[in-house]
Amino acid sequence: MSARSTALGALIACRKTNAWSDGVLKEAVRRDRLDSRDAALASRLCYGVVQNRMLLDFYLAAFVKGPLSRLQPVVLDILRLGAYQLTMMERIPASAAVNEAVEQGKRYANARAAGLINGVLRAMARADRMPEPPDLATRYSHPAPLVALLRENVGDALLEPLLRSDNEAPATQVQVNTLRLTEQALRAHWAEEGIVCSRHPWMDGCLELSGAGSIAAMDTFREGHFLVQDAAARLAVRAAALRPGMRVLDCCAAPGGKSFAAAMDLENRGEILSCDIHPHKLELIRKGADRLGISIITAMEQDAAVFRPEWAGRMDAVLADVPCSGLGVIRKKPDIRYKDLQAMEALPALQAAILENVSRYVRPGGLLLYSTCTILRRENGGVVDGFLARHPDFRPEPLALPEALGEGRPPQLTLLPCLHHCDGFFLAAMRRTE
Repeated sequence: MSARSTALGALIACRKTNAWSDGVLKEAVRRDRLDSRDAALASRLCYGVVQNRMLLDFYLAAFVKGPLSRLQPVVLDILRLGAYQLTMMERIPASAAVNEAVEQGKRYANARAAGLINGVLRAMARADRMPEPPDLATRYSHPAPLVALLRENVGDALLEPLLRSDNEAPATQVQVNTLRLTEQALRAHWAEEGIVCSRHPWMDGCLELSGAGSIAAMDTFREGHFLVQDAAARLAVRAAALRPGMRVLDCCAAPGGKSFAAAMDLENRGEILSCDIHPHKLELIRKGADRLGISIITAMEQDAAVFRPEWAGRMDAVLADVPCSGLGVIRKKPDIRYKDLQAMEALPALQAAILENVSRYVRPGGLLLYSTCTILRRENGGVVDGFLARHPDFRPEPLALPEALGEGRPPQLTLLPCLHHCDGFFLAAMRRTE
């Protein structure tokens, strides 16, 4: 099975099932038994088409007679895949992209469709330049309502840099497991193996990998020397300034990254309750803790919006990384840009309910840390400010941020991928005073 065939199969599956492309692609790569090189190409092709779908359709409309909506869906999938290779991948020979697309047309549609695909893509390959996109929505393949919403939240100056960053491939960021070894020791080990890494600009212990291939196949991963985690997610724990011996509740924990980071900050001394509403995800937490050599985590099924009386006032710190719109991680989950914005409007009510409930678990003097992977004020500062207005027993607490981040110590912080070299993220700390 070729990388192009795997990418096309993933695109077809995503269209038919409305599933997330990352999960579908991982399964397709495993099923088709691609080596690391073909897996990387299939990933770039699939993600590239999803990221640039609106722009690719704009280009194709200049070469297809009649509206694209009249094409068979699978033919449009094939055309998008071919157009992406022709317009956005310099190292792919035009002949290879066109010939493979024609064969896919024969296989998935019919000879007539293959002829159309051949004519459209060859005309595109001969063109001196593509037509100029009419607006930012088309140029960066973000639906116009989403562009308007992002503009409201980041302003005109940051809008285009943010949209551009959503279409860039992020580096793989990993966190050194300081329970097992030092950053220096891990970097030295990788240097011997020829694995290239660099330090994150502001998060200690965060490394960025280049050309490592399959992470899961690395000996150092299986031995628990690191975990894959973005610097922003790591900061959502580091900012709580946890100390060994604390009792910590991670109330929306799966798949466990923040619980693992908390255990490292606690030096594996204390207690962490890692809760999630989905029972099948708890095993991910347990397996991850075992791999990393963490013994202080207890994974439990628990709805963060449902009160647990025996936990009231008993936690030194509560981490509330709540369900959100995910608009800060579009670069990793490109499909999010096409989701229904109206369905996201109910999220602040759910977030407020979770924050209201889990705040009852914080002991007097303890810390409540609220975080999301979105950049919308209504899900971030709006929820936190509303909570503080209702709760005089909590006060804003300065975040414990790395000095290299250059943000001082505000009680709330919004991170943007175009500014901070990490996912879009929001953090807010609150201290219980009584």
